Amino acid sequence: MVERPAGRERGRAANRRSDPGAVARGEGPVTRAVVLAAALELIDREGVDGLSMRRLAEAVGRDPMVIYRHVENKAAVLDGVAELVFEQLSIDVTDADWIGQLRSVARDFRRLALAHPRVVPLLVTRPLATPLGLRPPAVVRPLEDVLELLTRAGFSGEAALHVYRALFGFLYGHVLNELQEIVERPEETDEVLRLGLYRLPIDEFPLVRKLAPVLAAYDGAAELERGLDILLTGLTATLPDPAR
Repeated sequence: MVERPAGRERGRAANRRSDPGAVARGEGPVTRAVVLAAALELIDREGVDGLSMRRLAEAVGRDPMVIYRHVENKAAVLDGVAELVFEQLSIDVTDADWIGQLRSVARDFRRLALAHPRVVPLLVTRPLATPLGLRPPAVVRPLEDVLELLTRAGFSGEAALHVYRALFGFLYGHVLNELQEIVERPEETDEVLRLGLYRLPIDEFPLVRKLAPVLAAYDGAAELERGLDILLTGLTATLPDPAR
C-alpha cells in the first residue's frame, strides 16, 4: 500500500508540480502552468526580448518540442504570461463600498506592475492585439468583475463600463509613467544630476529643468492616490447617482 504524502510533504509535492526549477531538475511533469511560470521568470530577469522558445525550453530542462505541446508559439506564451499576472488581480464584487474597492484594485494593480515591471508592456498593450472575445478569460475577468461590482452598486451597465475604461486607462498610464521615472545617478544630491537632466539644453527645456526637485522626489504611491482622488471625484460628480 502506497502512503500519500501528508501535511508539509503534500505542499512540497504541489510546489514541485508548478515550479519550473523543480521540473528542470527532473522532479515533476511539464504542464502549461509550469511553462508559463518559467516564461514569467525569464521575462522578469531579461525582458520580453530575452524570451525565445529555445530559452524557455532550456528553463524547463526539456526539448523545445515538449514546450510546443502546451503553447503553440511565442505569441501564445506572451498571452499566457499576461494571463498569469492578471489572475493575481483580486476584485471583491460584493463590496458595498465601490469607491473603496476600486482604490484597492488600483493599489493591487500597481503592486503587480512593480513586482513584474518588464511584464507591464504585455499587460498594457498585449490585449489590444486581440479582439475582446478572443482574449484569455483571466485578462477579461477584471472587466467582468468591475462591471458586476458597479451594477451591484446601482450603476447602469453603460455607466459601469465608462468607470472601468476611465480607471484602467488611468492605471495603465500611471504604471508606465512610474516605471519610466529612472534615476541616472542615485548617489547624487543635486536633482539635475540625479535625473540626468543636464543632458537637456536649458534653453529648450527650461520648465522641465525647473521642476527637477519635484521630479526627483517622485512618489508613485502618493501619485496614485492623488490621481484616484481626481478620477473618482470626477466620476461621482458627473455620473448619475446610482442611489437614485
